[in-house]
Amino acid sequence: MAHERFQTVEGQINWNDPMYKLYEKAKRNGGWNPADIDFSQDREDFLQLREEERIASLPLISSFSAGEEAVTLDILPMLHAMARQGRLEDTMFLTTFLHDEAKHTEMFSRWQQAVGVGDLDLSAYHNDSYKRIFYEALPEAMERLYTDDSPEEVIRAATVYNMIVEGVLAESGYYSFRQIYKKSGLFPGILQGIDYLNMDEGRHIQFGIYTIQRLVVGNEERFKLFHDYMDELWMHAYGVVEYLVGLAVLQREQSNFESQIVFEPDIMRQYAVKQFHIRKSKIDRARKYKNLTELEAAADS
Repeated sequence: MAHERFQTVEGQINWNDPMYKLYEKAKRNGGWNPADIDFSQDREDFLQLREEERIASLPLISSFSAGEEAVTLDILPMLHAMARQGRLEDTMFLTTFLHDEAKHTEMFSRWQQAVGVGDLDLSAYHNDSYKRIFYEALPEAMERLYTDDSPEEVIRAATVYNMIVEGVLAESGYYSFRQIYKKSGLFPGILQGIDYLNMDEGRHIQFGIYTIQRLVVGNEERFKLFHDYMDELWMHAYGVVEYLVGLAVLQREQSNFESQIVFEPDIMRQYAVKQFHIRKSKIDRARKYKNLTELEAAADS
């Protein structure tokens, strides 16, 4: 692809662009280092758990480890698409986005190494619903951007990546970590890491929201595309949540001791449902505007 012009030569960066503002936030708040997190207490906590409790902690870890690796590998087509479209501010922000995802992958791998499960194959905890999203739908939608970066395909890519993987599953996972381990007084290191991840993901989700909003505003067909794809993916996303909750419930029922790990399955399910509806409602806010000009004016204010 040959360049025909350069934005910063003919003019300047759009300092008020929502994506540039996310880039500024990433520079201010994204400087944490996974290598600085102390997992020594997490190791002690893990080793003092009963074997059944240690095993019960692994499915959620497995989901995050593979999930963070997947989004690290699969974000590149979106960055490529935004660069090809000449969206400089989007491209600048996405460079920080990729860096964030790499750190998230590193953080979980460091935790697994620290507690002694770094060499275990945890893929057995990935059920069919998990595989449909992370092994298939996510890379398929993202890879398609290399050959088709139409508004419809960008909507699909941002929907599966930002709205479902990050906005529903990751957010529900963070909530689960806090509900389970903060209440139990366990794993302070990974809880610190989760706080960092949650802060990063907030920026990522905002990228997805605005990207989809600017493409659906004033276009009912694209609104329908978004909602239909969300509904299609939801059955698999909820399947991931239900599977993880089911494993935890089964472990508790089969234990002949009172576990240190406090788990409330209905709260986890309800939280995931809530996140799904929140993501939809965020996109529906674009219905307040007649066109992209009005949306951009509102974003600048």
